[in-house]
Amino acid sequence: MHLLIPAAGMGRRMGADRNKVLLTVRGRPLIAWTLLAAEAAQRITWIGLIGQPVDQALLLEIFDSLGLTTPVHFIAGGDTRQASVYNGLQALPEEATRVLIHDGARCLISPDLFDRCAAALENCSGLIAAVPVKDTIKQVDRDLKIENTPDRRCLWAAQTPQGFDVALLKSCHSKGQQLQWMVTDDAALFENCGLPVQVIPGEETNVKVTTPSDLAIAEWILSQRSH
Repeated sequence: MHLLIPAAGMGRRMGADRNKVLLTVRGRPLIAWTLLAAEAAQRITWIGLIGQPVDQALLLEIFDSLGLTTPVHFIAGGDTRQASVYNGLQALPEEATRVLIHDGARCLISPDLFDRCAAALENCSGLIAAVPVKDTIKQVDRDLKIENTPDRRCLWAAQTPQGFDVALLKSCHSKGQQLQWMVTDDAALFENCGLPVQVIPGEETNVKVTTPSDLAIAEWILSQRSH
């Protein structure tokens, strides 16, 4: 299975002066933990890491320090996540027919989740990892007045990996560019094109490290795993 890891962000919500995937937790950069989980997965055979050129040298140092056996290829990212994934799709080898896409900042993913998504993708053209929403969700207007309370039994919080048929996803990205769709994940492009997306149960610990408090949570979870 081919894997793309978007890691071209700037860490603005983290308040960091660098790409957040380069921040350290438990003695390793966030992206190192993500790569180690992919390396430990049985079904991942090729990794494309999508980053900004300014970070390339540091990312290559991280690759070398981990001694990965799975081939990792650096791919220059774009101005948005959507643009970065588009670049990653163009860099896939010709033989790639299915691809998993996993955010570099979700450094707590288990190898098992990678493998479960890869296995499920053999039987569908689009999927996402997700977990059921626990909180009651309120839909509000611009004045912060409640408009609706959706049934949370039908609500799932999207995670990554997300997996797709490569040809279909390339087509969706091209259509998104033409129609100037702005989306926050690749599943939305599939949905906008009327294509089905399957939900695969994710992991509660598969959080995206976005804020300083998330960094503290990641530190605690990784410390528990080491015991």
